[in-house]
Amino acid sequence: MTGFLILDKPAGMTSFVAAAKCRRLFGAKKAGHTGTLDPMATGVLVVALGGASRFIELLPCHDKAYRASLRLGETTDTLDVTGTVLTRSPVRCGKAEVEAALDRFRGEIMQVPPMYSALQKDGVRLYTLARQGIDVPREARPVTIRSLTLAAADEAAHTYTLDVACSAGTYVRSLVADLGKALGCGAVMTALRRTEANGCSAAQSVTFEQLEMLKTQDALQTVLRPTQALLGFSPLTVTEAQAVRFSNGGELNLDRLRGANEDGLYCVFAPDGAFLGVGEAQTETGVLRVRKNMTKEAAG
Repeated sequence: MTGFLILDKPAGMTSFVAAAKCRRLFGAKKAGHTGTLDPMATGVLVVALGGASRFIELLPCHDKAYRASLRLGETTDTLDVTGTVLTRSPVRCGKAEVEAALDRFRGEIMQVPPMYSALQKDGVRLYTLARQGIDVPREARPVTIRSLTLAAADEAAHTYTLDVACSAGTYVRSLVADLGKALGCGAVMTALRRTEANGCSAAQSVTFEQLEMLKTQDALQTVLRPTQALLGFSPLTVTEAQAVRFSNGGELNLDRLRGANEDGLYCVFAPDGAFLGVGEAQTETGVLRVRKNMTKEAAG
């Protein structure tokens, strides 16, 4: 089976394990995902099965959205409640101060990735180093917080819930920790749910329990999105001979194609409607170059 699955990942499972479980359920040869969710987090995990995995980098939307819960007055080494407590501080702020502090985190900001993350340093995952008690310098990176709102507040318990829409590469744990630092008392993330990813919402997602039921009904295919559906590029149908050439990595002449009148990416289809891959039209050179196809990648 080939296509994209919108999974509602449960808590207590890594994204790698979740994708592997989907691969086994669907009987696919390979599986990948479009963005790691922490084991404690739940929500939208877009899983690419079979040949769809080679198109992840071409997905036009990589933005994410989350609902995050936090508690003020505490910090941990992981920046969430799964870690070891580092500090506890009195909380002298309330809802008004939290809302006021959020403004400085909207828009493009610089963010230092957490040590407990899947980023690599000299080929080693940062979380591996962190578990060994090793802390390495990390450079701040630009990320974009498209919207940041306060969804709930319990001033007595010092707990708050945020809705966050952000660019790929944003760490919500770091956002929570930075907010706690700005408020002068520290903060830890207590729960995280991804509500959107790659243009897909939690309402469109399916759980493992639902997948298991669908498998008994031989209906797993009904929740698998065609690869081209998430890519969303303009469709381009080629002839039988052109389909063979494209599938073998060969360029096609634009003057022999109908519909590729502008530079950009196109979803290429065979005459029978089969999805062949993604081509890039280059009007200056007059060719449609293979960017990715379902059989082999173009050179370079």
